[in-house]
Amino acid sequence: MKNKKRILVAPLNWGLGHATRCIPIIYALIEYNFEPIIASDGVALSLLQKEFPSLSSIELPSYNVTYAKKGKNFKLKLIKDTPKLINAIKAEKKATKAIVEMQNISGIISDNRLGVYSKKVPSVFITHQLNVLSGNTTWLSTKMHGKFIKKFTVCWVPDAKGEINLSGKLGHTNSFEIPTKYIGPLSRFKRSMVEPTNKILILLSGPEPQRTLLEEKLFSELKNYQEKVVFVKGIMQKEQTIQVLGNMTIYNFMTSQLLEKTINESELVISRSGYTTVMDLAKLNKKAYFIPTPGQFEQEYLAKRLTKLNFVPSCNQDEFTLDKIKEASRFEGLKAFDIEINYKKLFNLF
Repeated sequence: MKNKKRILVAPLNWGLGHATRCIPIIYALIEYNFEPIIASDGVALSLLQKEFPSLSSIELPSYNVTYAKKGKNFKLKLIKDTPKLINAIKAEKKATKAIVEMQNISGIISDNRLGVYSKKVPSVFITHQLNVLSGNTTWLSTKMHGKFIKKFTVCWVPDAKGEINLSGKLGHTNSFEIPTKYIGPLSRFKRSMVEPTNKILILLSGPEPQRTLLEEKLFSELKNYQEKVVFVKGIMQKEQTIQVLGNMTIYNFMTSQLLEKTINESELVISRSGYTTVMDLAKLNKKAYFIPTPGQFEQEYLAKRLTKLNFVPSCNQDEFTLDKIKEASRFEGLKAFDIEINYKKLFNLF
């Protein structure tokens, strides 16, 4: 039997979304007889190691990005962190060069890691942000992002190409110089028709300190809530912990299988409006309530857009109260357009 081609799969460690949307890609690579090698850092790496314990994994240099405590300082903090980011990208570029040579890599799939590419092998960049929103500097952040993406062979956008899509202006632009393929929304989940057993599921993730701030807020809002609540904190630890407080069951994290089952069994999901969450909830046809990360333009845009389209209500973190979730019944909920991803065609690149 000939050796399997090795494909390096490298998601950005920024919340859990980039790692989780790589899960279906990794399964597809295995199915088409490739050998995926996982490369990331922090919680993204540990999530994928738990999901694929038999695959090789490599730790990449960390971007070490945290959010500002106040939303309005988000951009400022990011600008301040830019030298750190540039250094991290240089470091991961150097690491990638060594990995490609030492591990005999035949192709690269990078989910938003700007330095993980090689001139020697086909390199794919996955992003839903062809336009990088940053308020009045959107033109600049988009241009800078594009400059990095140009170094890759092709860009995969996890969305539909047409009018009806999930990412709106983030993933759709008139002028983009890099070969781009709309591959359809990515989700590790499958929908199952079950009667809901939980009234609310809370799904948290994303960088600190905002993750903790929302956790504290939701705890105080829900402590006297009478119906059944499942609370997933989105903290990756060695062991899973489960705590029961009254009508609330609290998990530090869930693996894919349990999370899929729990979302399917929940009437309403309260979460951030990160793009991966949007794709997952659309796949499972869920009603949701979105609270975007303060100051994160992309999440604020997605939440506003989906509220305007009458899919999902949303509000700012400061404004959230338990009463708000009553609005969800007036909204349609998220729906997926069933696009089968043609992995065979995508993997022809390798």
